[in-house]
Amino acid sequence: FNTTLFELKDTPVTLLSICIFIFFLIGFTYLGSFVKRILNNKVLPRFIKDPGLRFTLSRMTQYVVMIIGMLVSFLFVGVDLTGLAVIFGFLSVGIGFGLQNITSNFISGLIVLFERPISIGDRVLVNDIEGDVQEINIRSTTVRSINNISVIVPNSEFISKNVVNYSYGDPTYRLVIDVGVAYGSDLDLVLKALNEVAEESESILHTPKHDVHLRSFGDSSWNMKLIVWVGNVKEHYSILNELNQAIVRKFRAYDIEIPFPQRDINFRNAMPKNEEVKGEKKEVKSGE
Repeated sequence: FNTTLFELKDTPVTLLSICIFIFFLIGFTYLGSFVKRILNNKVLPRFIKDPGLRFTLSRMTQYVVMIIGMLVSFLFVGVDLTGLAVIFGFLSVGIGFGLQNITSNFISGLIVLFERPISIGDRVLVNDIEGDVQEINIRSTTVRSINNISVIVPNSEFISKNVVNYSYGDPTYRLVIDVGVAYGSDLDLVLKALNEVAEESESILHTPKHDVHLRSFGDSSWNMKLIVWVGNVKEHYSILNELNQAIVRKFRAYDIEIPFPQRDINFRNAMPKNEEVKGEKKEVKSGE
């Protein structure tokens, strides 16, 4: 165990010192996770209400503990600051050759934690995946999709690409419901019905006030839009379903027709059945 394997700036590195280094490194890693858990679950909730800020502070504390642990581990086995400079020099060469992706995700993770473009619990849309941010780690972020699937997204995706954060700053959401009505309908009655649907709903915000618009004329319908505001973007799918059902019931009560596309085909100047074409007549013989 005390046999010298190699030297770093005149400091002998033995198998025993490597084992001690790994032991300390693992110990400080677990200590960092423990400190993060205590801060996030017990200490910070007493002073900070924002769960995203609590997570950021506890995660950064974990990183600080791990960095201190790494330095202590190196110093304990006899590797001084000069030796550390050599080690980091080797690491920089490795980064240059094959660790760019890991380094990019790590730095992006720090940017995400400090700038907080996303926070724990935010509803986001990234890479066509809509879901809630569950955890922000060193290399990646876990997003739980609306289909209850955990998706691991590299942190660099949140920095280098366009990301929609529905919860950033204001969690309210503008919900637009499209519905078509037959051309023969009473327009004033249609407007009244849609306004009543919004006014009777207890799931939407009544400030800002809802709007009802006739947006366009389709092939077989007036295309109406009911625009409402939802207090929490995460609830907009269930509220959309609720309002759609309310519209169907209200239209039936007022005898308002929701049309479906249809085509009328008219034949003009059709030939009589037995008319011969240009005096020619075709005969079909049996067996042919």
